[in-house]
Amino acid sequence: MPDYREKLDLWIDRVEDAALAAELRSMRDAGDDAAIADAFFKDLEFGTAGLRGVIGAGTNRMNLYTVGRATQGLADYLNAHFEQPSVAIARDSRNKGELFVRHAAAVLAANGVTAHVYPRIEPTPALSFAVRDLGCSGGICMTASHNPAPYNGYKVYGPDGCQITSEAASDISSVIAKVDPFSGVKTVSFDEGVEAGLIRWIGEDTLDRYIDAVAAAGIDPGSEADLKVVYTPLCGCGRECVERILDRIGVTDVVVVPEQGEPNGNFPTCEYPNPEERAALQKGIDLCEQVRPDLLLATDPDADRVGVAVKDEGEYVLLTGNEMGVLLLDYLARRAVEEGGALDGRIAVTTIVSSTMVDALAGKYGFSVRRVLTGFKYIGEIIGELEACGEEGRFLFGFEESYGYLNGTYVRDKDAVDASMLICQMARYYKARGMNLAQAMCALYEEHGYFRNKTLSFSFPGADGAASMADLMACLRNDPPTCLAGRIVAERVDYQPGEKGLPPANVVEFIVEGGHKVVFRPSGTEPKVKAYLFASGPSASAADAVVSELGDDVRGFVDRFC
Repeated sequence: MPDYREKLDLWIDRVEDAALAAELRSMRDAGDDAAIADAFFKDLEFGTAGLRGVIGAGTNRMNLYTVGRATQGLADYLNAHFEQPSVAIARDSRNKGELFVRHAAAVLAANGVTAHVYPRIEPTPALSFAVRDLGCSGGICMTASHNPAPYNGYKVYGPDGCQITSEAASDISSVIAKVDPFSGVKTVSFDEGVEAGLIRWIGEDTLDRYIDAVAAAGIDPGSEADLKVVYTPLCGCGRECVERILDRIGVTDVVVVPEQGEPNGNFPTCEYPNPEERAALQKGIDLCEQVRPDLLLATDPDADRVGVAVKDEGEYVLLTGNEMGVLLLDYLARRAVEEGGALDGRIAVTTIVSSTMVDALAGKYGFSVRRVLTGFKYIGEIIGELEACGEEGRFLFGFEESYGYLNGTYVRDKDAVDASMLICQMARYYKARGMNLAQAMCALYEEHGYFRNKTLSFSFPGADGAASMADLMACLRNDPPTCLAGRIVAERVDYQPGEKGLPPANVVEFIVEGGHKVVFRPSGTEPKVKAYLFASGPSASAADAVVSELGDDVRGFVDRFC
C-alpha cells in the first residue's frame, strides 16, 4: 500500500486537470486503501485492443494523462516507421470521448503527426473505413464498445484498417512505457493544431463513401416483401448511419426507441448496453408490443455489433450471435446459388469460439471455413491476405459469436451498419416466403441438427483478481478436468504456444466425447474469464441438456478460484 500512496501523492502534486485533482484529493481524504490500490496497482494495459478501463484518476484509469501517454507513445512509434504519418480519429457516445479525442489530436499534432478527426460521433467501422480511405498510417477510436457506462477505451488501428497486430501492440507498449505521463507528453492547443494544418476535420465525402461501400456489399433482393423495423442505437452512435443505409435499401418504416435514440454516455435505460443482453433490449421489446414490427434491431454504443429480436409463438425471441451468423452465412450462400454462382473457392471466416454449425453449411454449399483467434482483426487479416493476392472476391462472410458480422471487404472490422442492412434484406426474403427469422433458424436446425452454444463469464475484479485469473488458467493447463458433463475429455488443446497455425493465445480448449467442447479464454478488455460451451444433438432438448451439464461442471471448477 505505501507504493500506491506514493503514486497517489505524486499525481496530486502534478495533475493540472481540476476535476482529476479533486478526485485524487477525495481519494486521499477518504483513506480507502482498496480504492487507492485499484486506481494505482498497475498502469492501464496497452494491448491489441489498445486501452480500456474505468474513467477516473489513476494509472489504471482512463483519463487525460493515460490517453496522452498512450498517444505520445503511438506518435513516437509512427514517426519511427512512417515518413509523414497521419491518424484518423473517431469516437462514440461515451463520456469524456470528445475530450479524449481533442487531447489525442493535440498530442499527435505536437509530434508532427496529422490527425484527421470525425466532427461528430460515428461508428467504429466508419473509422476503419476512414483509415483506408484517407491513406492514414493508423487510427484511434475512443470507445469501450458494450462495457458499462463508467468505461471508455482507446482502440488503435493499423494502416490496413485492422486493429493493430500483437507485434505492433507490443512495440507501441514498449515505447509508451518510456513516457512520463506528466513531463514526457508533447502537446499544443487543439486550435493551434487546426491552424497549423495538423488537425483536420474528416469531410462528409468520406462518410458518404463509407455508406456507398456498405450499400455495394448488400444483396439485391429484387421485389421482396415490405418490412417494418423497430431500431435502438442503445444511446450510442449508430443511428445516423443505420437509418441512412436502411433508407438506401428501401426500408423506410423504421421506428426508433425514443428512450434510447439520442447519444448518452450514461446509458440511463440499461446498465449494460450490450445487444446480447435481453435487459438492454427491453425498451425496444416494449415498443415492439405496441407497433408490431417484423423485427427489432439493436446496435451497441459504437455500432460494430448488432442484436435482433423477433416475435415467434407469442413472445419475443433474441437470436444469438451464433444463430445470426449462421443465418446470414446460409442466406448469402443460398442467394449465390439461386443466382447461379459457384461457391467453390469462397471462404467464410469465423473464430475458434464460434458455432461449429458453419461446418455443416460448408458441407452443403461447398465453401471453405477458416477459423481464427477471437478478435475481428484476425478476420480482417484474412481479408487483407486475400486482397494482397488479388482474391478479395473469394471472401464470403466473417462473423464472431459476440454479434459481429461483415460480408464486404471495404473495412477490416465488424460492422453493424452492414449487418443491419443484410439482416433486413434477409428478413424481407424470408417474409416473402411466409417465415420470420426465428422460423428460418428453426428450419436450419431441422436440416442440419441442433447446435447449442452458451458463454459463461466469471469476474475477477481488483488487484487480486488478476492473480486469481492467472491461477485458474494455470490449473487448466497443469491440473485440468478429465471429465465434463459425465463424458471423458478426449483432447485438450493449449493455444499458448500456438496451435493449428494460429498465433499464441492464452486459450485452453477441451474436446469432450460426442463432439462437444469447452473453451476457456480470459477477456482482453475486462477482468473476466469466459467459458464457451458447445454441444449438438438430434433435438433441441438433447443439445440443451448437454450444455446445461457442461455449465454445471465449469461453474464448479471455476468457483474454486473466484
